[in-house]
Amino acid sequence: MRFKHYQSFFARPAVSLFFALALAAISLLIVGASSAQQPDSRPRQTGAPSATPAPQPTATPLGQTGPGRRIAPQLGAPPPAPILKPKPTPPPDPNSAEIDENSKIIVNTELVTLHVRVIDRNNHPINNIRKDDFKVLEDNVPQPIFSFTEEEVPVIYGLAVDTSGSLRPQFEQVINASKSIINSNKKGDETFLERFISSDKIETIQDFTSNKDFLMDGLDQLFIEGGQTAVIDGVYLAAEHVADYKKGSDDDRRRRALIVVTDGEDRASYYPEAQLFQRLREEDVQIYVIGFVNELDADKGLIRKSPRDKAVNLINRLASETGGRAFFPQSIAELPQIANEIVRDLRTQYVISYDPTNKAHDGSYRAIKVLVTQPAGTDRRIALTRPGRTANPGTTAAKPGTRTTPSPANNNGPRRP
Repeated sequence: MRFKHYQSFFARPAVSLFFALALAAISLLIVGASSAQQPDSRPRQTGAPSATPAPQPTATPLGQTGPGRRIAPQLGAPPPAPILKPKPTPPPDPNSAEIDENSKIIVNTELVTLHVRVIDRNNHPINNIRKDDFKVLEDNVPQPIFSFTEEEVPVIYGLAVDTSGSLRPQFEQVINASKSIINSNKKGDETFLERFISSDKIETIQDFTSNKDFLMDGLDQLFIEGGQTAVIDGVYLAAEHVADYKKGSDDDRRRRALIVVTDGEDRASYYPEAQLFQRLREEDVQIYVIGFVNELDADKGLIRKSPRDKAVNLINRLASETGGRAFFPQSIAELPQIANEIVRDLRTQYVISYDPTNKAHDGSYRAIKVLVTQPAGTDRRIALTRPGRTANPGTTAAKPGTRTTPSPANNNGPRRP
């Protein structure tokens, strides 16, 4: 019995010590947790003191005045207009000169030039139509035809390629079709390349040149990139660049066109659609569009068109209002044939210039219609051209000019590039 009492005597202090240590540890944990939950009342600074945040306005009922009244939200400043990024121009190609260095062309700025395509019911071109077979109406008033030609005229055109992610599946074939178009270039033709994604990614890959090697190298530099596609901005800037290139110079007779490859879905353009078409009415640039719309969502709601319908409408309008054409390939195998048709259209059109009877430069829109005679026993002839023009304010009228060649003695000034 005395042995058992001795064992119990030594065990009790050990147990007491164990419980005391455990209780102390738990107390420390509780104190630490409570202090972490309470905010530190002392200010903390690292470096320079930070600025006191501005008080936020409190929303109050509409119409309330005085302190704390509700401030109407304001739209922030718009982003800057997209700018076509230039690229250094390569050395001029001496083989591209169309006229002698001592020659000079005086252009009548009053003349309106139309590029007319005549087709049959099957969209096949009809050639060998005479000047007397055409009739031009402006606002339903017959216009005197000043000049007429069916000969091949050199072409100034741009090739604008949508390089957003939506064209990734067709991209290789798009490049090959573009190369086919460029390979058809003839003496006097000049081309520039543009890639567009979003409004801040519209770039000149190669500026106007007749050098096919430069253009091919530019096409090989194209690549797919993500972004919110700005189709309207891409077309606006490219058409403007084509219209302004050597405008009023000795190359003014050349046909001007723009070939656009896109899915047509505009997501975030700076320019509104109305402004685009207003600009296109002021310039004679035919637009050909290759539209890959099959991958767009065809579903539509009760009050909105589907993305596919909107893209098709935009592409068709770009072509119809500029006298061009729209193509909607069902497969990439159709691209070579489409490229051939675009080249054929550019080469087989009639060029008609008329001196408008309405000389007012009031900025109004003038509807244009070209009629062609229908000989008995022949297929129906359909004349296609741009449907109208805008009479630009401030245009100075000039009498029809003629080409003159000054004598060497009067040719002491620097040669115009």
